[in-house]
Amino acid sequence: MHQVKKVLKKLLPTNARQPILNSYHLLEAVAANVRFGFPTKELQVIMVTGTNGKTTTASLIAQMLTNAGHKVGINSTAYYSYGGKVVPKEGSRTLEDVYKLQKMFAEMKAAGCEYIVLEATSQGLVQNRLWGVPCDVAVMTNLTQDHLDYHGTMQRYAAAKAKLFQMRPRLIVLNHDDEWYEYYNKFLAKERKVSYGTNQDASVQIADVNLSRDGSDISLVFDGAHELKVHTNLPGRFNVYNATAAAAVGYYLQMEPAQVAKGIDSVKTVPGRLERVAAGQPFEVVVDYAHTPDALQNVLNALRLLTKGKLILIFGATGDRDRSKRPIMGKIAAETADRIFVTDEETYTEDGAKIREAIMKGVKEAKGGSKTTEIADRREALRKAFSSAGKGDIVVITGMGHETARNMGGTKEAWSDPEVAREVLSELGYTKKS
Repeated sequence: MHQVKKVLKKLLPTNARQPILNSYHLLEAVAANVRFGFPTKELQVIMVTGTNGKTTTASLIAQMLTNAGHKVGINSTAYYSYGGKVVPKEGSRTLEDVYKLQKMFAEMKAAGCEYIVLEATSQGLVQNRLWGVPCDVAVMTNLTQDHLDYHGTMQRYAAAKAKLFQMRPRLIVLNHDDEWYEYYNKFLAKERKVSYGTNQDASVQIADVNLSRDGSDISLVFDGAHELKVHTNLPGRFNVYNATAAAAVGYYLQMEPAQVAKGIDSVKTVPGRLERVAAGQPFEVVVDYAHTPDALQNVLNALRLLTKGKLILIFGATGDRDRSKRPIMGKIAAETADRIFVTDEETYTEDGAKIREAIMKGVKEAKGGSKTTEIADRREALRKAFSSAGKGDIVVITGMGHETARNMGGTKEAWSDPEVAREVLSELGYTKKS
């Protein structure tokens, strides 16, 4: 089947390629569902979509349901889990090939899962990879610039996400504070549609927040009447929204308030999302998957509030992806970080120097050139950044997060930001305290 797809890509003209390939994906999805007996038909499926926060929100929802005694399967960008096993993912692809996806669902069903929590991506929705999978609950985190290399415009990107809500889920959960809220609010749910945020009209209002380096204490008010205090161990205001979205799902699925609060509090960390790397160094090292302008801004803003010293950023951009966001991210870095190291992330078929040049354009436009060093070798960039850091500083490495491999010039190589960071810190003489 993959060979057929490759041939189609070569033979079809660019303007006709995507519609025909989407039809091909639909046939694949139908065949895969038939092959595995429509495994999700009798399960409760919760789908989380949006630009940023999908993995964290999905993880919070899954853990909340698990703590309440349900058997849950989860498929996220960072990992999938069911039946007591957690399997990290190598790359950045969220939704697998439809046969692998349906096989996974069949295994989740065989393992006794009652719920499946699933990240629904814009490309996966457009390519019909979720055909045959019923959506009981649909959650929208936010919509900001990403994947424009594929969708072309923000309107087309938004429309791709909207395919999830066209499924008429039983429950729809929307971010009332997001600028695209009204666009998605026009879609109807079979039973109920709710919203969350600081807006007074939100069904779940964020009434008060106490941010700290160890997470946030959040006061939520449901339907203007019922208050619930929730603690999340995940720092940053953006994680307040992720936790609130999860709490909304739990509450409107009629879970006990104590179960909602306990489930959210039980998530200590999410792979590659503000993941701390400790090796006895006097400064903090944090790894995050942030690879969009909005995500980078959110991460830097969160860490700015937590650092007593300098905020040092190591980042790059992925080749063969949305090129327009590179100078935007360079500008954000220059405006927010104290020290910047621009390096290679994944080049794919592009020239790494050209990718860095686009980032540097934004850095220089924001007059951040004097505090920025360009180093192609990512390991060497980590070494230079760590060597420049002192007590009280935070060094954040963004872009790859949980990934354990990267594509450099068409060649796949093993790479893990947390593991390489530990190796470099060890080489610099730091030893983790027992």
